[in-house]
Amino acid sequence: MPFEEIKKRAEFYKEDIYKFTRDLVRCPGGSGDESLAAKCTIDEMKKLGFNKIDIDPMGNILAYIGTGKHLIAMDGHLDVVGVGNLDNWNYDPYEGFEDEEKIIGRGTTDMKGAIASIVYAAKIIIDLDIQDDFTLLVSASVAEEDCDGLSWKYMIEEQNVRPEFVLLAEPSDGKICRAQKGRMEISVDTFGTSAHGSIPHTGDNAIYKMSGILTELRALNENLLVDDLLGKGCLTVSEIRSTAPSRCAVSDSCSISIDRRLTWGEKPEDALQEIRNLPAVKMADAKVSIYHYDEPSYTGLEYGQECSFKPWKMEEKHDVTQSVANAYKELFNKDAVIDIWPFSTNGVSIMGEHNIPVIGYGPGELKFAHAPNEEVKKADLILCAALYAAIPSVYVRMLEGK
Repeated sequence: MPFEEIKKRAEFYKEDIYKFTRDLVRCPGGSGDESLAAKCTIDEMKKLGFNKIDIDPMGNILAYIGTGKHLIAMDGHLDVVGVGNLDNWNYDPYEGFEDEEKIIGRGTTDMKGAIASIVYAAKIIIDLDIQDDFTLLVSASVAEEDCDGLSWKYMIEEQNVRPEFVLLAEPSDGKICRAQKGRMEISVDTFGTSAHGSIPHTGDNAIYKMSGILTELRALNENLLVDDLLGKGCLTVSEIRSTAPSRCAVSDSCSISIDRRLTWGEKPEDALQEIRNLPAVKMADAKVSIYHYDEPSYTGLEYGQECSFKPWKMEEKHDVTQSVANAYKELFNKDAVIDIWPFSTNGVSIMGEHNIPVIGYGPGELKFAHAPNEEVKKADLILCAALYAAIPSVYVRMLEGK
């Protein structure tokens, strides 16, 4: 394997990678609004010589190089979160400020910089004529921020895209990530009867019904299952809303949203039942349900799912994990740290639901994702471009050597 040549080629393309990252930052768009970023990505891919570039009905980009029998995918999502309060930014979030060490802007870390690294990794493979028996699929997916895994659910279930494994290029703090918790978005609703605020005893206050539920949810969080790798399951109440005819009336409905994180061994149906079994939930005759995502993609396609996402984990000794670790060591002459992601990714569908192996390594640090003044280090982008270029051949040669 030409590891030194791969590193040299990544360095050769550094200015192109930086520019492409900045170009993508200048294409703002959240879930359902990725068209500008998609066009920018396709234009770059066409320039670099991909064999085949497809856009599926959802708007995901699927671009290929090589014609080997081992299909390997590398994924980055095109959508970003909003910028929040602009007063918290020291730079224009959509300009892509650049200095000697970093690029700043919304999506630099999560995860437009990663898309640039993957695309140029493919170019490095083309340039060096690395012809091991693989086909590389570069996927630039949509809607991850609002509904992680939905894009890959569509690719797998509707288009039968089934790689041997998928590398997710989410920010990983310089570590290989081999697992993550699942998650659920749960709604709890209580109902009451309104009355004039001067005679509240004649009504039935839905907020008071919810108050006991909140207390019991807080206690439930302390008693959830623990996994040796992923840690404890957890929940938090993230939203609360109520209705009343006016501010001078008893509330007739109250609703909360729960962010429930599932550790290994927890099942979505059990997590729901735990809440339904709470005494305060039963006493209030509260409704417990899962939110449903049904927003159309930027192409107009309506394809949704329940907001319930399974955990996944790869064994440390699995061929995929070891291929990434071995490629890292050969390139950089040191052992990679193998860890887990604390957040959710497209892996919930790819491996959690469909059992296709997933591994993660991406440029950037988690602390910058979704934050004002989001940044990615330039060195991370170049390191990842080299690593991604090496992984397919290391994986195929490991299989052939068995």
